[in-house]
Amino acid sequence: MEIKDITFAYQDKVNRLHQINSEIKQGEITTIIGPNGSGKSTLLGVMTNHHQAQKGQIILDGKDMNQYKLKELAKIVGVVHQKNTAPADITVEALVYYGRLPYKNTFAPYSKADDEKVKWALKSTGLYERRKMAIDTLSGGQQQRAWIAMALAQDTPLLFLDEPTANLDIYYQYEILELVKQLNEDHGLTIVMVLHDINQAIQYSDTIIVMKQGKIIIRGEPKSIVSKQLIQDVYGVNVAVKHDADSGMFIVPLGI
Repeated sequence: MEIKDITFAYQDKVNRLHQINSEIKQGEITTIIGPNGSGKSTLLGVMTNHHQAQKGQIILDGKDMNQYKLKELAKIVGVVHQKNTAPADITVEALVYYGRLPYKNTFAPYSKADDEKVKWALKSTGLYERRKMAIDTLSGGQQQRAWIAMALAQDTPLLFLDEPTANLDIYYQYEILELVKQLNEDHGLTIVMVLHDINQAIQYSDTIIVMKQGKIIIRGEPKSIVSKQLIQDVYGVNVAVKHDADSGMFIVPLGI
């Protein structure tokens, strides 16, 4: 995926993205970080065709994203939004079957291929044994895995996750991030996610995109670009950058 000269503004006419240029490398985990209001989720929205840019292009497999039909794009790009809603009594399995809609004719029953893909998505997210449970009976982390399973059922090479660890306690945050890592390593998915936690981004990303005020400040391998000065410039926080044989590089906040 190529991001070419993207400019985006909401109806208030205030630009949220300013001439964004970047790329998403196939087979990598790319994480977008930055302060609140920096444009992270807005950029993700443009990259998934949820928002229409005023200027610029998103090139996907050599083709302008706007040229794809809706069902065609849904077979390439899977998205898990920050806020998701479903009927409280819907089962996990029924929810995941919605991921097969791009492959289904309106009145046709689900096919054997649909059944197999849903089964795979449920097993990949550790939810197969809970498939008959209502979504509202699951923990927050399990619900998030259900939404990821629905996106997996779309069978797309690209998966976008908007703050997948939001509102989860630390155990479920790392459970979700380990799942993301497994999906990338075992199934070759190209994954783009928005995270707030810089240390999590460092640990679970091949590439980090750092944003501030609607612009990309820097992009690259976490260990190459994350520095004391970068965090000070972007977040206004004083940190120490530490290195550990077991956990690798991480930052420790020292104050404002």
